[in-house]
Amino acid sequence: METDRPKGLKIDLHVHTCYSGDSLTTLRELIAYSRMRGLDGVAVTDHDTVEGALNLLGRAGVEGLIIIPGIEVSTSMGHVLGLNITTPIPKGLDPAETVERIHEAGGIAVEPHPPAPFKSSLGTGDYVSQLGLDAIEVINSSMVPFSLMSLLSRRLAERLNLPQTAGSDSHLPEAIGLAYILIDVDPDVEEIIEGIRRGKAVPYGKPIPWGLRLKKIIRRG
Repeated sequence: METDRPKGLKIDLHVHTCYSGDSLTTLRELIAYSRMRGLDGVAVTDHDTVEGALNLLGRAGVEGLIIIPGIEVSTSMGHVLGLNITTPIPKGLDPAETVERIHEAGGIAVEPHPPAPFKSSLGTGDYVSQLGLDAIEVINSSMVPFSLMSLLSRRLAERLNLPQTAGSDSHLPEAIGLAYILIDVDPDVEEIIEGIRRGKAVPYGKPIPWGLRLKKIIRRG
């Protein structure tokens, strides 16, 4: 139950658009569904590109919706999310160098879906503690099995004493907002990023329904 959840901005921190090769969500649909889900903001984290995020910033109709530009970088060992990033980060680099590049670009680095067996993940090994990550994504709506993967992700964040985040990892507009953080800060990107870094984000979420997963397969086919 979420009746006792704290007040704050509701933000989905992991959303893909059609600028990701495996996503079908247009920028217009992202705006529409974000509003429909009652989100205050969304992080656009396309695979190895910031083009979608940059095209969304300042777009007509986006007023009142906080857009956090980001990227999901394909490192040599798995994916890393960069939040508050407006410059592309090269893919194929060592994870530690990727994190360093994200920091140099003014962003924070988050490990997404750490234990997920069907995703390109960095895992939960001890080496993760040496990467300089800023947070761990503990709820990702696309992880299977959802409850177990969320539990293992939380344990990793607790073991590393790192802040926790959540995101839908949506590749369809209907999945936007299924996972999100609540964070009690001013509605400003820099304030939100600093709040995440300081551990003020509270993660919530549920899995993508199987019917919607099948819908994605059918649409892509």
